[in-house]
Amino acid sequence: MAQPKQHLVLVPGSLCDERVWQRQVHDLADLAEISIPHLHGHDSLGRMAQAVLDAAPERFALAGFSMGGRVALEMLRLAPERITRLALIDASVHPVAPGEAERRQPQIDMARDQGLAALARWWNPKIAHSAHHADPGYMDLLEAMACTFTPEDYSNEVRALIERPDPRDLLGQIGVPVLVLAGVADPLSTPDRNRAIADAIPGATLVLVEGAAHFPMLEKPAEVTAAMRDWLVA
Repeated sequence: MAQPKQHLVLVPGSLCDERVWQRQVHDLADLAEISIPHLHGHDSLGRMAQAVLDAAPERFALAGFSMGGRVALEMLRLAPERITRLALIDASVHPVAPGEAERRQPQIDMARDQGLAALARWWNPKIAHSAHHADPGYMDLLEAMACTFTPEDYSNEVRALIERPDPRDLLGQIGVPVLVLAGVADPLSTPDRNRAIADAIPGATLVLVEGAAHFPMLEKPAEVTAAMRDWLVA
């Protein structure tokens, strides 16, 4: 008899929508009933987390990408009994650094003054794997996702990140199967940062994906799906 499907909530990152998970939605459909929230309209990670919880099934597996990983950890803080397993994809847990708000302000200004397309064209080559820079389909997808946001939406995301809670106290308390995955070439969520996250979570599995930077779900979808499949059946 086939195993019943579990519920899986996939949380996108900043300036991303459901398309960032498109390959996993297709390739994991045999294992899970998948839902993907959007995070527009909230200016704190806690409010994002509560909004996702309000729309989620009673119990579910949870994966968060980038900023969505921080949202996932806040969901775990709020309702640990509802989450059956956790995946942190190119996520980070470091606290706010001195001067971080000032460094991010020019990006808010660019989004307001020049639009989200201009921000995407400036920012995405810094975090996408260089092998994909000449791929118009890939780079256009990243830009198209960003353009579903308004400058106010983006400002809210930045505010949420600048005022983010420190989630490091949660890591040692996690008692469900955890996957920590990142692209080897990610300049934001570096391999060393992901090793530290995995080391802090009891029994966590660490997967570092070669040939991927900040978007391994799109850059190396087969490798990411394989790791998530193993995590879902662990």
